[in-house]
Amino acid sequence: MLKKCLAVFLCAALCLSALAGCGRGSDIASGAGTADYPVTIGGGSIAAQPSGAAVLSPNAADVILQLGYEIALKAKSAACTQSDLAVLPNVTADDAQKIKELGADLVFADAALTAAQQEAMKKAGVAVLVLKPAASRSDLSRLYSEVGAALRGAKTGYEKGKESAQEILETLDDISRASHEGNTPVTAVYLSDAEGGAATGDTLAGSLVEAAGLTNVADSGTGGRISAQSLSISEPAYIFCAKGVKAKLAAADPYRNLTAVKSGKVYEMDPDWMRLQGGRMVDAVSFMAGTVHPELLQSSSSAPGQAASSATSSASSNGIDLNQTLKKGMQGDDVLKMQNRLQELGYMFMKPTGLFAEGTEQSVKDFQLLNGMPTTGIADPATLQKLYSSDAKKRTS
Repeated sequence: MLKKCLAVFLCAALCLSALAGCGRGSDIASGAGTADYPVTIGGGSIAAQPSGAAVLSPNAADVILQLGYEIALKAKSAACTQSDLAVLPNVTADDAQKIKELGADLVFADAALTAAQQEAMKKAGVAVLVLKPAASRSDLSRLYSEVGAALRGAKTGYEKGKESAQEILETLDDISRASHEGNTPVTAVYLSDAEGGAATGDTLAGSLVEAAGLTNVADSGTGGRISAQSLSISEPAYIFCAKGVKAKLAAADPYRNLTAVKSGKVYEMDPDWMRLQGGRMVDAVSFMAGTVHPELLQSSSSAPGQAASSATSSASSNGIDLNQTLKKGMQGDDVLKMQNRLQELGYMFMKPTGLFAEGTEQSVKDFQLLNGMPTTGIADPATLQKLYSSDAKKRTS
């Protein structure tokens, strides 16, 4: 009898041990898992793929869009102003029950919730994942793999996150190479305000200035701050700043005495381009590089609606109509043909499906950038004609 009880006890102990192991899941801190769920992210465990998610972090929202996982979103905070998410209802961290009723059992946040909010989320059966923004280029992969793993698992989502982060970094490197070709180094700085806020060298935003082929005079600054005295000494040739800051620089000492301010070389940008860490980083770098080196944005292709002089024949373009416009949200054979051509030239990093989603939009932007075109992400007639021309530039990285 004793032996039988002992056997039952040992069996139960082994089962509990196995269940505890499953509860912990694959900890992506050590890399991709062999299975998707359960997954452990930053010490917290997600047992199964979420039925839906709510995003309270604008940065996480940008990453989700870049990954193409926005279909998983059921709600957002008012701070998430991305146009692609405009149809989602707004919620706050105080709306645990509403979030659950909307079909979300996972919340992305960028700051810890209060004890009361955490308890309400737990009671509603909603997990909370607090994400730190990427601190550097090398940290971008961590952020993307965490978001991907939360939504699609320790293997599928993790690997998609790593791949997407690498795609962005490769695009930034492409811009940097194009900006450096035959160009003399130019000094520049990005200012988030007129009180010392800047894209310093210890931030991901600071690396974006360098990616534009520019010498960042705030490289030695730390914590996103640089003194006005340092700016006066370094005298950047160009100043990029957040919208609304240009007038403040012109009115405040000692900023108004900077050469760039007096010569009118101050250019305002959407602050989200430098603040958020999705595809907008490419927009930021493209804008800065194109402002300093406008030749990068000069298109060598014909105007929309006109036949490109170097366009290939309809046979080599596989029958696609080169005078149409293809953009995100569209689906069909022509989108598939365009994706295959982008893949042939080295711009498409995912399997062509015929659906024009976030990944295809980024591929089109990359092609436009390296072929001297405005980076809209929309395949208008000029872009399609260039894409199928004999002098379309291949991506070599």
